[in-house]
Amino acid sequence: MSDRPLLLEIITALEEQGLDRDEYQLQRMIDAEALERLVDSTGPQTDLEVRFSVSKFRVVVTSADVAVLKTS
Repeated sequence: MSDRPLLLEIITALEEQGLDRDEYQLQRMIDAEALERLVDSTGPQTDLEVRFSVSKFRVVVTSADVAVLKTS
C-alpha cells in the first residue's frame, strides 16, 4: 500500500470505479481511523481482510492493498 492515508486509498479506489464522492458518505459507513490502526497493527504475513459495501461496490482492505469489486 502507498504512504497515503488509508481513507484516501479507499476514496481513490472508489473513484476509479466511477463512484463520485457525493454519492456516498464514507464516514457514516466506517471508522476510517480505527480501520487504519487495525491495518497498521498487522504485519505483511497477516491474513487480515476487511470487507464492507459502498453503494453497489464491495471494498476489500488488506494490509497490502485496497480493492473495489462491483457487486451484481
